[in-house]
Amino acid sequence: MKVLLTRKLHDFAVNELRKRYNVEINRGKIPMSKKDLLTKIRDKDGLICFPYDTIDSEVIDAAKNLKAISTYSVGYDQIDIKHAAKKGIVVSYTPEVLTRATADLTIALILDLLRRVTEGDRIIRHNKWKTIFGPDDFLGTDFYGKTLGIFGMGRIGRAVAKRAKGFEINILYHNRHKLTKNEEKDLRIRYVTLKRLFEESDIITVHTPYTEETHEIVNLQLFKRMKPTALLINTARGKIIKEKDLIFALKKKIIAGAALDVFQKEPIDRKHPLVRMENVVLTPHIGSSTKETRRKMAEIAVENLILSLSGKNPRYVVNTF
Repeated sequence: MKVLLTRKLHDFAVNELRKRYNVEINRGKIPMSKKDLLTKIRDKDGLICFPYDTIDSEVIDAAKNLKAISTYSVGYDQIDIKHAAKKGIVVSYTPEVLTRATADLTIALILDLLRRVTEGDRIIRHNKWKTIFGPDDFLGTDFYGKTLGIFGMGRIGRAVAKRAKGFEINILYHNRHKLTKNEEKDLRIRYVTLKRLFEESDIITVHTPYTEETHEIVNLQLFKRMKPTALLINTARGKIIKEKDLIFALKKKIIAGAALDVFQKEPIDRKHPLVRMENVVLTPHIGSSTKETRRKMAEIAVENLILSLSGKNPRYVVNTF
């Protein structure tokens, strides 16, 4: 069988695949151009892709022999799942393993914004720290006693809630499905509507999956409901937030700041308006970027593909048919 990787994985993972398959690795532009992807996918039985690859119906139709798609990510919105199912193609993904790393980054971004860590770093590096700060200079904000609003209470949302409890804060959440009373009690969280989540929270952190329903769901209407001192965190997917509205809300001080690990278009351009804002912290989509997590993701992505191509159920399957 033939397998395509849209970019190189860890050596151990590639070696494991080469024991079984004829493996082709894209060593060109990342992400692969649509033209290259359509050409290289034609005779492949398996595919390992990444969040920025677009595996739409055209690509799936071009893959005459394709039996399995394994995505190196917890999200799978880049794949036309329904069309893959129609073609009998198994789609698998790598959830759970990156939950802790992404939750850790979320807490780091919250603290960075509240205590103005990145902003302070820039002051020193740009030689702007000229005098010792007095009692009213360069003040941050306590996390203690604040209200954290979690939009999306899946694996990562719950992990964030567990970590945030230690800061002695009030935690609200909104989710498609309300958790059980025991789950809410254990996490010390309270369910509210999406509107109330944005109205009552001092910090909003986004962890909902990206779907047609959540496309740009966080927009100016919700920003206008937020407190002028409120902060927005996004480590989920860039397209959940309407970026133009966020830029407007930040410029007009409708909200106080934002920390973003994901963007509508990645990589973000250095001339992007968000890059020029002092009240914004930006990271280059590193939610799962720890050595331990990325290695485990590679293990699971390869295991999923091998199981699928062997006619067995992958460890983590997206579609059933």
